[in-house]
Amino acid sequence: MKQSMMRLTAVVLLLCFTVLTSYGQADSINVVTTAVPFLRISPDARAGGMGDVALAISPDANAQFYNLAKYPFAKSKGAVAATYTPWLKDLGLNDVYMATLAGYYKFSELEAVSASLRYFSLGSIQFTDNLGNDISTFRPREFAFDAGYSRKLSERLSLGIALRYIYSNLASGTFNGVSYKPGHAVAGDLGVYYTTVQEDGHGWNLSAALTNLGTKISYTTDATQKDYIPANLGMGASHTWAFNEVHKFTLAMDVHKLLVPTPPSQYDSAGLADYRNKGVVGSWFSSFSDAPGGAKEELKEFMFGLGAEYWYNDQFAVRTGYYYEDKTKGNRKYFTIGAGIKYSMFGLNFSYLIPSGNGVNRNPLSNTIRFSVIFDFDNDESAEPKTEQ
Repeated sequence: MKQSMMRLTAVVLLLCFTVLTSYGQADSINVVTTAVPFLRISPDARAGGMGDVALAISPDANAQFYNLAKYPFAKSKGAVAATYTPWLKDLGLNDVYMATLAGYYKFSELEAVSASLRYFSLGSIQFTDNLGNDISTFRPREFAFDAGYSRKLSERLSLGIALRYIYSNLASGTFNGVSYKPGHAVAGDLGVYYTTVQEDGHGWNLSAALTNLGTKISYTTDATQKDYIPANLGMGASHTWAFNEVHKFTLAMDVHKLLVPTPPSQYDSAGLADYRNKGVVGSWFSSFSDAPGGAKEELKEFMFGLGAEYWYNDQFAVRTGYYYEDKTKGNRKYFTIGAGIKYSMFGLNFSYLIPSGNGVNRNPLSNTIRFSVIFDFDNDESAEPKTEQ
């Protein structure tokens, strides 16, 4: 039973963690890992179709997941969005998925309140003893709930803050004298947004966000066994060309850096103890200079996304994007495509991650269509189709 428990727990954790690169490569693998990695999954289909780029694109209901400072510049007074993302669909798993809900409401042209919920289900796992006899079933699951406030500081600049509660239940019971329990953590987000976009949609957006700045999380009663959550620094820029009322095109780019210590490159009990004992706040700053390979390795810890979006008549959208992560830091590299439909107060978005890699290198979202629905409380724009000028 103990061996079975350990194997199943390992499988559960592997389902969530970033797809790792092959160990046969010459470069040293030193991936920066965290607990609750579901917080790093792009949770909406619009961004999912643009290479997971969303920090500086025009605001919608899902901005809470990226930079809630965008909300005061949203055109609608309020909106709600829901997304369903199948996970490991390629393996035939139907009960592993992430579902999200997000929304905001503007009290005035200057301020907005917002909230979101992320729920990640890892399906049902059957526990057996050493003889293969069924013992019990367990459903690992995780969720995060947050609420935020954002406000314009000027006609072009805004600021947003959010608080988040995180719950993660991956295993339960006592094995080898260690009691396993659900993990709990609290975190916060801070975002800044600057825009030069004009009434017709033409202009620049610049964005920066610190997300998941919070406590460590523990799954055991051992106070020394605490893991970092995925604190992150994200910076983004986008430019929209409004050729006329009918045709609009946006090009956007995001850059991300985990504010999490780099683990020792080789197993070292002293180094591992130092890694685990780092203070949370101190680790945010030291994460820029603690890689064993120095500045060269630090640069490899930056992740990049490039995305494009074309709108026709403000009703039909097509999207594409590319995401890059260094092969020694997770090796997530993939193209995405997507589409969107918007009519009056209702919007529907789809995205598809183009399959790449194989075996452990295969992305969990390969061959997966995910979709989002958005409902705006109001819409100042007419639903009548525009004509080309």
